[in-house]
Amino acid sequence: MTAAAVDVRAAVTLIAITDRVGADPADLIARAQAAEQGGATMIQLRLKGVDARTLARVGRALVAAVAVPVIVNDRVDVALACGAAGAHVGADDLPVAALRAVVPPGFLLGASAGSDAELAASVGADYVGIGAVHATGSKADAGPPIGEGEFARLAAAATRLGIPVVAVGGVTAERAAALRAAGADGVAVIGAVFGAADPASGARALRAAFGPPPPGATRPAASGR
Repeated sequence: MTAAAVDVRAAVTLIAITDRVGADPADLIARAQAAEQGGATMIQLRLKGVDARTLARVGRALVAAVAVPVIVNDRVDVALACGAAGAHVGADDLPVAALRAVVPPGFLLGASAGSDAELAASVGADYVGIGAVHATGSKADAGPPIGEGEFARLAAAATRLGIPVVAVGGVTAERAAALRAAGADGVAVIGAVFGAADPASGARALRAAFGPPPPGATRPAASGR
């Protein structure tokens, strides 16, 4: 996949983040497919506490099962090994600039930011996840919520840097429209989609509340299929 194959602003409209994998990854794959059917535009594979071999195995299955881009949380090496479209790195991971120097052209890099310093370190990323906006029970390491006012300030700064903005942390369908008005190009969620009894309905509700991708945006291309 090349950078031209993915319209990043369309791809980050709704990032559905995985929550867990049991003994059989088929359940996670089925929920990812349901999320895609409901309107998820990207799947982020996030499985804390899982060894690299298992993560790569699930990643390969996920890439083969969905048509939207798949990115891997934290593990750039696993993302490359399983043919994913890219990776999302946190503030404590290797800097985006260092990773950009070694990943192939077109490899998507997302970054996390909750402060001015972290936003500055995200320069060179294809998008930045700003938050946690609201309190969340899905990520133990999310930190205290920054609130919608601080989110709007950081989103404006990211926009000036030319980086698409994704709101993360406590995102629900009821909050989606306000986050878009505050400067979000997209939202990233765990509980509202993968934690829902019906991931397709959860994704559909978020897409309806957040609205369509920007004018001229195209459907995200497949990831490594």
